Amino acid sequence: MAIYDHSKYVSLTMEFRCNLACKHCMIEGTMDRLAPQSDEVFARLLEHNARTGDWTGLILTGSEITLRRDLPELARRARAAGFKHVRIQTHGMHLGRAAYSQMLVEAGVDEFFVSVAGSGAASHDGITTVAGSFDKTLRGLEILDSYDGVATITNTVVTEDSYRLLPGIVGALGHLRKLTQMEFWFYFPMKETDEKGLVANHLDALPYLREATRMAQALGREVEIKNYPECLLGADSILLVNDQPQLFIDPAFWDEFARNGFYQCPHRDNCVSKQCLGLNTAYIKRFGDHKDLLRPFLGPAAEF
Repeated sequence: MAIYDHSKYVSLTMEFRCNLACKHCMIEGTMDRLAPQSDEVFARLLEHNARTGDWTGLILTGSEITLRRDLPELARRARAAGFKHVRIQTHGMHLGRAAYSQMLVEAGVDEFFVSVAGSGAASHDGITTVAGSFDKTLRGLEILDSYDGVATITNTVVTEDSYRLLPGIVGALGHLRKLTQMEFWFYFPMKETDEKGLVANHLDALPYLREATRMAQALGREVEIKNYPECLLGADSILLVNDQPQLFIDPAFWDEFARNGFYQCPHRDNCVSKQCLGLNTAYIKRFGDHKDLLRPFLGPAAEF
C-alpha cells in the first residue's frame, strides 16, 4: 500500500554535521568519526544511474543535509543525470526561510522528508534541545505546502518521551495539504543498553500509535511503522515497512548498528514475517522478551 517504492530510491549520506542535539540521536557518539560520501562517489553514482536507470529517486541525507551550501547544486546535478525525484532528509528548520525553500525547489528537490519530534513547541523543542526549532520546521512545511509538484513526508522517532504525543503530532500537522505520508520509527540506541531510558515499551505505546494511525489515515495520508513487532499490530500489520532504500554510508556505521542485536524473538523460528525486526538487546534488557504476548506472525488476515 506504500506510495513510495523504497527499491526505486538510493540514499547517500553526504553530511555528518548537525545543529540540533536531539535527545534520541542515534549517532551522536559517531558523528565526529563518520565520513560523508565523497563528491567522487556522488559523481560515480550519477553516472551509473544515467547509464542504467536503476533508481528513479535520489535521497540526500546526513545528520543535517541542509548544512551543505552546495545542496542546490547537488540536486541540479542529480536531476540532470536523470533522477525523476530528489528528496532531502532534514530537521526542516532551514526550510522556514522562504527564499531557501524556493531555492531548493527550483534546483529540483521535490520531496522533503522532515523530522517532527513533538506536537508543539514545548515538546518538540524539549526533544531537539533547541528553542524555536518547532516553529521553524512547521513554517517550512507550510511554505512547501504552497508549491505544486512538491511532496512532504514526516518522520517521528517514537521514544519514552514522545509516544504519548503521536496523536497530537498528527493533529498539529492536520492542515498541511502536501503531507503525503507519516512515518513512526521506534527508537533503538545503537548499543546493547538503553542508557538514556528512551526506549518505549511497545505495549504502552500501542494505543497512541493506533490513534495516530487512524487520524493520519482519516486525513488521507499513508502511514509507515518502523521497528515494531508485527504480530502486535494485528490488522495494522500491513503498515509495518522496514524496507529501506539502498544506502551509501561510511562502513563504520554498520559496526555500531550491529550492536542493536535485532531479530530477537522467542517465536522467530515459527514466524513467517518478512518485515519484523523482532526485539533488540536494549529493549529486552528493559522490558523482557514478551514471550507470552508475542506470537508467530501468520499473515495480515490471520486470527490472533
